[in-house]
Parts: sequence; structure tokens; C-alpha cells
Amino acid sequence: MTRVEKAARVMEILDDLYPQPPIPLTHRDPYTLLVAVLLSAQCTDVRVNQVTPGLFARAGNPNDMARVSVEEIRQIIRPCGLSPQKSKAIQALSEILVEQHGGQVPKTFAELEALPGVGHKTASVVMAQAFGVPAFPVDTHIHRLAGRWGLSNGKSVERTERDLKALFPEDRWNALHLQIIYFGREHCPARGHDLSSCRICSWAATKKRIREEARK
Repeated sequence: MTRVEKAARVMEILDDLYPQPPIPLTHRDPYTLLVAVLLSAQCTDVRVNQVTPGLFARAGNPNDMARVSVEEIRQIIRPCGLSPQKSKAIQALSEILVEQHGGQVPKTFAELEALPGVGHKTASVVMAQAFGVPAFPVDTHIHRLAGRWGLSNGKSVERTERDLKALFPEDRWNALHLQIIYFGREHCPARGHDLSSCRICSWAATKKRIREEARK
């Protein structure tokens, strides 16, 4: 089976399982999504969703957040981990949004990635889920499943993103990003996974990956 044929079959299965995948991070606008995605680095979405209501009750827009001290932000977001770095980034990017973007989240990759604490993956999530721009954010779930299924060689996140964009139709990228994440969380864990009983791995996993999994 070629990669293109695999991709088509993967899409069919994911559409069956997750016809309308919800955005897992609770938010109400592009700014709160941006902050939530930033907080999700090395943290679960569940934990982020527990923390953001308190943070956004204190400051739910760039103007208000820019006036909150880094230390106060840090105390609120501490459960998310990496709070010293994340609190500085949230305060700094809020100031930049106010001073340079009229208090609005910019709608280009370049402007988003220029913000403190915002890398390509975070920018891609915001572009895709806040503004509907086709993007394929690659998180740890997507990176490992693309390699496990033989859709990419898995040598780098950047390579995985390029490979997946080449395999799947552009108008499906935003939904597939979420569908693969949900599948990885609910059906395809990193360890202790029986590939032979998995709805996708049972036919898509490469021989090399099967051997690697068997040694874990």
C-alpha cells in the first residue's frame, strides 16, 4: 500500500470516529486560544482547561493582561508547569499585541511567530482554529503516529509536517490535526499498545515500527 493509499484510508477511519472533532482547549476568542495553546506546552489540555478560567477571569484580553504582573500570572498558571517562562511570555506578548497590533491577535504566521513564547506549532494552531487558515500543527501525538503508520520517516517535526501536508488535501488539514490527536489519546498510546488490534496500526504500521514496538 502506498502512502497516498494509506492516507486515504486513515482519513476514512478518522472521519468515522471523529466526524466533527472539537477544539480541546477551552477558549472564547483568538487571544484566549493563543494563551491556552502557549500554556499547553508540556502540559495536558485538561490541566490547561482547569487553569485558564481563573486566569481569564483576572485578565481575558491583552489590555488587561499587560497590566498584570508577571509574578501574579505565574502564581495562577503554576499548575501548568514552566510557569516562570510562560508567565513572562504571556505578559510580554500581551504588551506587544496592545502596542503593535491594536490589541488584536495578528493573522499571519510571521507576526504570530514573532511573539514571545510562540513557536511554529502554536502559531499553526491559532491560524487553523481561530482564523480557519489551512495548517497542520504537529504535536507529539501526530509526530509519533505519522511515523508509526509510515506516513513520514519521523526524523523531525518539520519533516512530518511537510509529509502530511503533501499526503492530505489542504481543506482537511485543520480537522485532521484534531482527529489524529484524539485517536492518539484514545486508541493509540505510545507504550503498551497492541498494534495488531488497533483499527489503523493493524494494517498501517510499518514492519520496522512493529519491530521497534515489540522491543519496548
